Amino acid sequence: MNIVEWFSDPANWTGDAGIPTRLMEHLGFSGLTLLIAILVAVPIGAFVGHTGKGGFLVVGIANWLRALPDLGLLVLLVLMVGIHLITVTVALLVLAIPPLLAGTYSGVSNVDRSVVDAARGVGMQERDILFKVELPNALPLILSGLRSAALQVVATVAIAAYAGYGGLGRFIIDGQATHHLVEMAGGAVLIAVLALVVEGVLAGVQRLVVSPGLRISGTRARPTADPKKTKELTGAAT
Repeated sequence: MNIVEWFSDPANWTGDAGIPTRLMEHLGFSGLTLLIAILVAVPIGAFVGHTGKGGFLVVGIANWLRALPDLGLLVLLVLMVGIHLITVTVALLVLAIPPLLAGTYSGVSNVDRSVVDAARGVGMQERDILFKVELPNALPLILSGLRSAALQVVATVAIAAYAGYGGLGRFIIDGQATHHLVEMAGGAVLIAVLALVVEGVLAGVQRLVVSPGLRISGTRARPTADPKKTKELTGAAT
């Protein structure tokens, strides 16, 4: 059997182990991870970027998390805690949080100071400056961080299968166990295609919600931005 025959086999499209079911499981794990990452990383990045306090910690934490091996962390958590959904989620959060954290922080902290000063000059409160001025201007970098996080999570959530959960990674793990190389290849193709589709959808969303002016300039950077810091943040966001 070749990969075309595997995809055309009706048995692979029905039942609890079929492609549609595995696809929904894969998207469920990915969506849960990204939601938690957004709730954790965006508020922290926005607060630090607005206040200017603890920026070096944000960069350090983002780089430290990126250095952790996801599969190794998952195996360690399974050995310590057992097979639970939380173990898979924590391992995936290591991938999702750094680009969101760095993107939000760099986006907010590099908003043009003249714009922020003008907002303060007309009497806006700090909360309003953050939500009505800085975050809208930082949206391109925040969404870029989200796209990077989503792409990495969707491509890596296959590790959930190592902990006994579902998702498209099951085709790879089950195929490896039975030496069914075509099934493994099919699972890999599905994950790759899904990652590209998610990236395309998020790119379209970014184009719709970001104003043309911000799309052209990317972000309104501070004239006095430290080039060294900007280089560090760019490395952390990617």
